[in-house]
Amino acid sequence: MGRTIIAVVGFVLAGAIFFLYTKPTYDGVQGTRNQIAQYDAALQKAAELQQLKQSLLARYNAFDPAQVDRLQKLLPDHVDNVRLILDLDNIAGRHGMAIQNVVVSTPQRSDGRETAVGTISASKQKYDSLTMKFTTQGTYQSFQEFLNDLETSLRIVDLASLKVARSDATRAGEPLYSFDITLRTYWLK
Repeated sequence: MGRTIIAVVGFVLAGAIFFLYTKPTYDGVQGTRNQIAQYDAALQKAAELQQLKQSLLARYNAFDPAQVDRLQKLLPDHVDNVRLILDLDNIAGRHGMAIQNVVVSTPQRSDGRETAVGTISASKQKYDSLTMKFTTQGTYQSFQEFLNDLETSLRIVDLASLKVARSDATRAGEPLYSFDITLRTYWLK
């Protein structure tokens, strides 16, 4: 009878040790193994992304830097008012014209207030626009050449409005005109 009691007490003690210590510890180890497996998968994904980044960087570096600059000028990713004004002044300067009275503004929002340049908005458009007004003076022929150069330049601009007024001055026997121009240009958000 003493052996039976010792066997039952040993069996109960073994069961208690199993359910109170061994099983929770074993479950904790299994949870840790699952977490380690998730971390290993994340590390593997990070290594794959790093490899993809390196291959894309190598492809990007293979592009001709001049072509990348042209693309950056075609659709810039930021607003550079000063650079745009200088580019337009250079184009006008080639035709004996000078840009004056430059006013840069953003388009009106639907609620009537102006938006801030570079504001992050919830709109679905992937681009934003900028309106620029300026005045220049020159002959009609030089203005046509200016517009042709503006049309063939890399920077995307739309002629929003044009007002022409004849002035009393002349240049080389040709009458001079005053041109009030409003352009709209775009950039990626």
